Amino acid sequence: DLNSEGFFSEQTSYNPKSPYSASKASSDHLVRAWANTYNFPATIVNCSNNYGPNQHKEKLIPKIIINCLNGEEIPIYGNGQNIRDWIFVNDFCNAIIKIIENKEKSLNETFCIGANEELTNLDITKKICRMINEQFDLKHNCLDLITFVDDRLGHDFRYAIDASKINRVLNWKPVYNFNEGIQKTIEYYKDLK
Repeated sequence: DLNSEGFFSEQTSYNPKSPYSASKASSDHLVRAWANTYNFPATIVNCSNNYGPNQHKEKLIPKIIINCLNGEEIPIYGNGQNIRDWIFVNDFCNAIIKIIENKEKSLNETFCIGANEELTNLDITKKICRMINEQFDLKHNCLDLITFVDDRLGHDFRYAIDASKINRVLNWKPVYNFNEGIQKTIEYYKDLK
């Protein structure tokens, strides 16, 4: 959580503030300890929020899409101003493949992977609602389904990733912009509602 400024990079110190974020940080510490103590070959990847086909229906973007299509309330934590950098799952998978294919440059390294697509939860929700309103003949306005619920305890305000190292070292960049990725995601979930 970097509040409203700065980006998480490979040099950023971990500062977990919830059991959820502490569990993620501890996994990286365990991998580094194994690599240091036993020369275990490893690469650590820190990624921004993924979205796309096959994501569990409880996650934010699938829930927005499915609830829009079903005419059900869309619950948004707090005031919806939490910010995340979103990356389409295909781009993240391609980054992992690039890392595996370039072991000589990636072994025992850490890479941050992101798409530089920072949006608030409310902005994402409104964008998806508008897209679905335009593309589907629904009897309701999806924007009217947005409701605000109590925020999660320990909910980080912002995740922002500095992906310059993987861009520089492995010449990787995301292919999909947010609008393209969301369209592919809507196409996937429209038949699963």
